Amino acid sequence: MIDVTVVLFDGGLPSTFVAPVEIFSNAGVLWRIARGERRGEPYFHVRTASLSGRAVRPAVPMTIRPHCAIDAIRRTDLIVVSSVGGDLAAACRRNAALMPWLKRWHRRGVAIAGVCSGVALLAEAGLLDGRPATTHWGMVRSCRARYPKVRWQPERFITESDNVFTSGGVYAAVDLSLYLIEKYCGHEVAIQTARSLLLQTPRTWQAGYAAEPPAASHDDAAIRKVQEWLFGNFRGDVRIQRLAPLASMSARNFARRFKSAIGDTPLNYVHRLRINAARHLLESDALSIRDVSLAVGYEDVAFFRRLFTRYTGAAPREYRHRFGTRTNGSRAAVEQRS
Repeated sequence: MIDVTVVLFDGGLPSTFVAPVEIFSNAGVLWRIARGERRGEPYFHVRTASLSGRAVRPAVPMTIRPHCAIDAIRRTDLIVVSSVGGDLAAACRRNAALMPWLKRWHRRGVAIAGVCSGVALLAEAGLLDGRPATTHWGMVRSCRARYPKVRWQPERFITESDNVFTSGGVYAAVDLSLYLIEKYCGHEVAIQTARSLLLQTPRTWQAGYAAEPPAASHDDAAIRKVQEWLFGNFRGDVRIQRLAPLASMSARNFARRFKSAIGDTPLNYVHRLRINAARHLLESDALSIRDVSLAVGYEDVAFFRRLFTRYTGAAPREYRHRFGTRTNGSRAAVEQRS
């Protein structure tokens, strides 16, 4: 069982900690109950904590009492830092004891995730220096000024880099929780959890379709720049002759450097981006398979079907039937148009 600690703060929005608690607690449980099956064991053990162990007062008229103080925790696999309110400087002062605690757990290899304005506490602890990160769009200017070493990407719902995760505004806590369930338990459990709670599958990009996060463990800044460009433009012309100038390289040198940094060719990398985007559309949107193919950049639908099957192990129609979150009636109408 995966141990999750959700940290609560005065002044935050309760949905940023209630949503992770509900979603992790129901992963693998509610789906079985809804299908009339034996309850079984949950996948996650979830606790809540505050700095002192005392009740917190969020930014709405209620009081929430956590299970314990952060210093009482002896083991955990994942820490979720909920929101802290809009005054980041005051929140960092008020919660100064959290920063060394987060650093200690991070050094032990524990995953750390920040939600909305709670991301600022990860930045304050230095966990985001040199990494991609997102937060609520209304706080990006303040965060950029306060934490210039962080690669702020506010167009994204979720970022991941070396076991550190961040998410955007308040209800991105839902997306982050489902994303982490997929990370720990696999795609099928994440889809089942989304279905049982009537949620959409996780959105990774605020401005487009879901796609996997960049491989941020390498230190090739030129290749990282191209990766980040591809996330917004993978549907268009992505030939090496187009990409190499973005990195100020020849096509041959770019192809070599890209494979060295990413471990894959530029073409395969683009295919993976497109297929991941197609997966999300097949799960969440009422588009025909032809429309999905065009939406992710493939005009040849037969080629798209073959490629999708190669990368996922299932044909698009089969994948939609297995993982689609829409009702059977809606899905049948879409499949007739496919």
